[in-house]
Amino acid sequence: MFNILVVEDDKNLKKLMVTYLKKNGYNTYEATDGKIALDILDKSYIDLIISDVMMPNIDGYELIKELRQAKYEIPIMLVTAKGEIADKKTGFLLGADDYMVKPINMEEMLLRVKVLLKRVQSTNEKKIKIGNIILDYKQLSVSKKDKIYNLAQKEFYLLYKLLSTPNTIFTRQELIEEIWGLESDSDYRTIDVHIKRIREKMSDIEEFEIVTVRGIGYKAIIK
Repeated sequence: MFNILVVEDDKNLKKLMVTYLKKNGYNTYEATDGKIALDILDKSYIDLIISDVMMPNIDGYELIKELRQAKYEIPIMLVTAKGEIADKKTGFLLGADDYMVKPINMEEMLLRVKVLLKRVQSTNEKKIKIGNIILDYKQLSVSKKDKIYNLAQKEFYLLYKLLSTPNTIFTRQELIEEIWGLESDSDYRTIDVHIKRIREKMSDIEEFEIVTVRGIGYKAIIK
């Protein structure tokens, strides 16, 4: 399920947007200005931001500016009463991905959201997201916000395999054949050692757990 952050100081409009998004299967977060939005982004993983421009404290333009300077690549759609080309240009130059002028049509908003999230899916191919944790297969990296977990290559492949289908039990033999290869001389002890290292390196993680299934193998459980 995608997480969408709606940043809007008009309570009625925000409520309407959130209602439509939830009805269409999206998980929503709400903020009344850019300052609150930044606090939410610091604590939660967000796939898409829909933001008003004119807001107290930190407005939509400043919000985009801060996020892009901080290297956030989250797609951002601006929703505003300002429909002049100059205003749109400002938004796009700062890093907005889309722009809607009030009064907005909710069905059109949903279509635009779908298009932006399709781009996210394409970009995030071969990535697993669990809360704030991201496993990037292309980069062989595991990160949580600003923290990087330094897993060895085989450790990463092993963790990725387990988390790709949570609650599925994989035998030690299955894991050896897939990760080390059919011709490998590695034994079951190799799997156990790698699992132990992963647990030690990621001992502060609360989002998931690697469970030992006695006499069989391992599975990952999302908490």
